Amino acid sequence: MTLEGSALSPAAELRRTIATTLLPGFFGTTLPDWLAERLRNGLGGVCVFGQNIVSIAQLRELTDAIRSANPRAVVAIDEEGGDVTRLYYDSGSLYPGAAVLGRSDDLAYTEHIGRLVGWELRRAGCTLNFAPDADINSNQDNPVIGVRSFGSDPALVAAHAAAWTRGHQSTGVAVSAKHFPGHGDTAQDSHLDLPVVDIDLAQLWDRELVPFRAAIAAGARSIMTSHILIPRLDPNQPATLSRRILQGLLREELRFDGVIVSDALDMRGASGIHGIPEAAVRALDAGCDLLCIGTENTDEQLGRIEQCILDAVVSGRLDEARVRDAADRVLRLAADAVAAEASIPVPDAVDTVVDPDLGVDRAIATFDLSPRARRWLDEQPTPAAVIRIETVANLAIGVAPWGPFAETAQDPASVAGTAWEPARIVSLSASDVAPPLLSSGPVVIVGRNIHRYDFARGAVDRLRAGDAEVLVVDMGWPSDDRAYADIATFGASRLIGRALLDRLDHRSIRP
Repeated sequence: MTLEGSALSPAAELRRTIATTLLPGFFGTTLPDWLAERLRNGLGGVCVFGQNIVSIAQLRELTDAIRSANPRAVVAIDEEGGDVTRLYYDSGSLYPGAAVLGRSDDLAYTEHIGRLVGWELRRAGCTLNFAPDADINSNQDNPVIGVRSFGSDPALVAAHAAAWTRGHQSTGVAVSAKHFPGHGDTAQDSHLDLPVVDIDLAQLWDRELVPFRAAIAAGARSIMTSHILIPRLDPNQPATLSRRILQGLLREELRFDGVIVSDALDMRGASGIHGIPEAAVRALDAGCDLLCIGTENTDEQLGRIEQCILDAVVSGRLDEARVRDAADRVLRLAADAVAAEASIPVPDAVDTVVDPDLGVDRAIATFDLSPRARRWLDEQPTPAAVIRIETVANLAIGVAPWGPFAETAQDPASVAGTAWEPARIVSLSASDVAPPLLSSGPVVIVGRNIHRYDFARGAVDRLRAGDAEVLVVDMGWPSDDRAYADIATFGASRLIGRALLDRLDHRSIRP
């Protein structure tokens, strides 16, 4: 496949080739003029985020504008379903997340969910999805993966990653399984730091690589890298910048021939030392084909990145053939998306609005209940108050509404006369030195990853030591001993919030 623009001068053609490897984000809900111009000049694509989306209809207008400027542009999105959502960033997702699907362990259902997400993205005009998460959440304190993972067992995660991939790609939307070679055994967030995973190659093959091998076997069109350091494989470079890991392990040993996408280069794990332009050079040299730049990139920033890559090629530090190979892979991915749109029609029966009752009963069946929770549910007490534990979600999840609070915000009338009315919900954050004063009666505490926060554990301990009967609901990934999770839901999407309300109130709040 040859690049467009062959009539250009060699220097202009090389710059166009470099542009083909770049995938920026932008600010706003309409396509900026500067970005449209770059797309006309060969920019490889655009990544849309929650801040760019008001509605599915508006997103379609945006993606149409992107494709009008460059018909072969990749239109990427980070729509895992569950806690990480861009389509429902303003209301909370109506899908079960990966951990809930793993606990349900119904491969046909996981494939079905992957397919539904795919059809929604087809309707929205997206061609590449940064999902599924193929990480094995083997560390209960992982701050960035958690419920985004299908589980902690390699075989289970592999089976569900493959099923989700099959379902999703059957719609014509490519997946990007992530975060290679595995971000599950970390206690740091690569958005903010450079996590170190001290395992050897044999351990990687036995655990972390199992789901990626399954996703590749299922036909995954792309793989996303992770900004983690594995010293026993490469003591100097994180995976995104490591030839040993990308060219050696992924290309040669796993024989992956699709597009390698970098995780966002504005994350500190990738560019905290070198800066984004230099990280882009190193990522291309290591084997990345499509460089995800970040969320709110600018024309000036893209210019600096392009120039840094061009200078590296001219100086001989970066092989021009490597850049051309990367661009060719991106163009093939884009061409395949065009072909899929022409050959795979969207079924009329698939609507862009997801059934809000999708999987409620299935989700309830996956809840982990302590003896205390079972007694509570048997007795059906009416809580006097609900304490919402406010913790900072990782940047991948962002500020999307979550849990029962997302559900009640969308449909306040559904909880009239219950403890979930806004007047009875009290928020507690790290800035609060003590739990709020509560009226007498049972208390429900709801949070995410409660065991990881000193202030949250302290609040639970103090309330349990008092006279009130306390039920703790953890909607993240709880500690192994479940010390702060009488009910563990393993997800906090709006769907799971609806399921929790159903379970606690012993009645359906569905219309």
